[in-house]
Amino acid sequence: MSEWKRKRFWDAATVEAAEDGFTVLLDGRAVKTPAKAALILPTARMAEAVAAEWAAQGEEIDPLAMPFTRSANAAIDKVRPQQAEVADMLADYGDSDLLCYRADAPRELADRQAELWDPALDWAATALGARLEPRAGIMHQPQAPKALARLRAQVHALDPFRLAAFHDLVSLTGSLVLGFAAAEGWRDAESIWQLSRLDELWQEEQWGRDDEAHATAEHKRRAFLHAKDFFDFS
Repeated sequence: MSEWKRKRFWDAATVEAAEDGFTVLLDGRAVKTPAKAALILPTARMAEAVAAEWAAQGEEIDPLAMPFTRSANAAIDKVRPQQAEVADMLADYGDSDLLCYRADAPRELADRQAELWDPALDWAATALGARLEPRAGIMHQPQAPKALARLRAQVHALDPFRLAAFHDLVSLTGSLVLGFAAAEGWRDAESIWQLSRLDELWQEEQWGRDDEAHATAEHKRRAFLHAKDFFDFS
């Protein structure tokens, strides 16, 4: 971690074409990941975003102000070496997808879940070829194996950079379907994020807002929106 706390040592951050992608140069020297791997980015657009983060640094490097750099590092250092395992972990969300577990009471909440979540399940059935069925209550009920297999195959088809973004799209919402919906642009990312918070927003309406919980949700919201950008830039 000490590498991240060094003072700025460069003047210019530039982008250069490299084998299999693009890299970022600091005064002509290629940036590496924390694990010392070459920071090879899949698109010029992503490389420009990473370079802009390095160019915007002050006297000390602040990793919290470099979301594209951190996500790219994660894709290379963490996701790529265990890509199949990460894909399997995310695909497992399909069998316990947030959108499928519905309240049996109060009726108003159950109706709102059906109104807002059913269209996402319908979209997945058409666009992804996988119909997941809603269940009342919190007890696990397995989904159809064929539907889960189709979803799993599509997760495994993602490259390491998109898989790194997809990890956050799924884990932050608790929904494989919403992760795909965001990735594929079914609706704008903000609307999809709000769908994932339906239950929490209902509770706020009934009991008022918890400021600490709201702050945590806002942090996750920003991370979700960044993950969508990172996916698109890939």
